[in-house]
Amino acid sequence: MNLFPMLVARSEAQSPIRVVQVGAGKFGTMFLSQARMTPGIHVVGLADLDPGRARQRLAEAGWEAERFGARDLDEAFANGSTLVTDDALALIRDPRVEVVIEATGDPVTGVRLAREAFRHGKSVVMVNVEADALVGPLLAAEARKAGVVYSLAWGDQPALIAEHVDWARTCGFEVVTAGKGTRYLPSYHASTPATVWDIISGYLKVDRDKVNLQMFNSFIDGTKSAIEMTAVCNACNLVPQSGGLTFPPATRFELAELLKPKSDGGLVEKKGVTEVVSSLHRDGRDVPHHLAMGTYVVITSESAYARRCFSEYNTLPDTSGTYAALYRPTHMIGLELGVSVASVALRKEPTGTARVWNSDVAAIAKRTLKAGETLDGEGGFTVWGRQMPASASRAANALPMGLAHRVRLVRDVEEGAVIRQDDVALDQENPAVAARQELVAHFAG
Repeated sequence: MNLFPMLVARSEAQSPIRVVQVGAGKFGTMFLSQARMTPGIHVVGLADLDPGRARQRLAEAGWEAERFGARDLDEAFANGSTLVTDDALALIRDPRVEVVIEATGDPVTGVRLAREAFRHGKSVVMVNVEADALVGPLLAAEARKAGVVYSLAWGDQPALIAEHVDWARTCGFEVVTAGKGTRYLPSYHASTPATVWDIISGYLKVDRDKVNLQMFNSFIDGTKSAIEMTAVCNACNLVPQSGGLTFPPATRFELAELLKPKSDGGLVEKKGVTEVVSSLHRDGRDVPHHLAMGTYVVITSESAYARRCFSEYNTLPDTSGTYAALYRPTHMIGLELGVSVASVALRKEPTGTARVWNSDVAAIAKRTLKAGETLDGEGGFTVWGRQMPASASRAANALPMGLAHRVRLVRDVEEGAVIRQDDVALDQENPAVAARQELVAHFAG
């Protein structure tokens, strides 16, 4: 690893990586708290719909007021300060900027800003995994054509899982299953912003008025897991299981035993898939030694010698000694994002990027929905997202989760049914709708 020496060299040359960030939510604020202390990185601009809120977040992250008091970009570049603005496009279009961090969380905005960045020769670190799940393979192809880098966000679980997979394959192992942990019960698919506090208040130690309940609900109702595992499949050439994620309860020490193929006594349908394990048993009891915040990969090898080493070196093998697991117990989200910024700018290398279109996230009705109702998207009252093979999503004409926000139903949909694109009135002028159509046309073959 040599990213830090390279950053120091950029700092000593008085030529830091010039970064702009769009979005000052939790993830973005976590990065900002560390970026101010990282040599060789200069956040020259921060764009948010509410600049006052963005300034408050910077102050909460430990920034002195003078550090984000730049009146324009010229001043920010001249004295190392940061411009706070609501004009993201002005920041992206500045020719002195190298890297754009897209951290809005809105897939439509993410697609639009990423494409704008590519047009102006900027690499993109896509914190907005919702946009990646919607059209990530298309954005990655466009970035390559433009000669820039499109990257998943280090610190977020998809990029960490992509590293596990890359490590395994580089070492000659076969990847059996890759994924993460979460809290899950089947009833959570019906969770809404009105009910989610009853779930999260038992383990989340924060004030209710400081929590975005719809955002947190996307983690609870299964949507975020589907989005993140779709990003992993498309970056790592893995595939979803035919029925999507099943969220089996598992301790970190049971990963290799449970997440091997059913043909060998495990729970997954075949090798080369994603799965998310639950930190709750189906009766609501906590799983001991769970992996709720962690990531993992289960591997095997054709080499009998290597398989013997699984047991000799305590690599958490299954009982047969055929499979082994590697896990990371937690992730630090935005605190670790500097790894992506440095890798993209200094090595021209993404920390995970979409390469295929194997997986998709379909919108599923949380309850019986009536024509005329408006869908409210990720974590809301109307739909949750289920991971599907991209081929199955295409065949069903499924409405992707990234387009299931502020769209009106034109037909009734039964509870638990896949919502089809024909069931809603999509705005054909929406650039994300057009991008999705381009994705299907480009990758359907």
